[in-house]
Amino acid sequence: MSNYKGIHHLAMVTGDLDKTVRFWRDLLRMKMIGTFGKAEYKQYFFEISLNSAISFFQWPDVKPIHEKDAGRMQSGQIVFDHVSIEVESEDELWKIKERLEYANEWVSEVIDHGIILSIYTFDPNGISLEFTYQKEKESLQEKQQLFDSNPSNISKEGIDPQGKLYPDNPNPTDREKRKTYKGLIKDYMK
Repeated sequence: MSNYKGIHHLAMVTGDLDKTVRFWRDLLRMKMIGTFGKAEYKQYFFEISLNSAISFFQWPDVKPIHEKDAGRMQSGQIVFDHVSIEVESEDELWKIKERLEYANEWVSEVIDHGIILSIYTFDPNGISLEFTYQKEKESLQEKQQLFDSNPSNISKEGIDPQGKLYPDNPNPTDREKRKTYKGLIKDYMK
């Protein structure tokens, strides 16, 4: 078990904040929980769940990325495949699918992956999205099933972190000596 709580937020980029707000807030029904910025710089946050969000920076001259199906191999410069968002129930998964269809947005059929059911779509920025319902009681985190028939050498060391390779600093900074620096959003949070 790690000391991490989860992904606080994913930070994406858009060239059209209005289309992005319309999709994430109105079509997907995610509450807009934070808006920061000025004319030349904006960052908007949408609530995925109580402790996670997705945010979008609006920058000038940004164009949508080329739509790429989730999980399909691609060569060249790429580090990101898709965002997967878990929903509460199978009914909620179907509700999202049907709302997307009714809004004339492309959405896949429901795919049965065994442990989960999924649908796939794209947001106005070309971001590949998966909505998932976990149909089994045990999650992948609980089952920890490894099926790679040709694992990399380092992954053969096992599922647990190899903490001895990167030990904690034996002399951590004292609380009273820790320094923090002002971020861009701090002025808005008064």
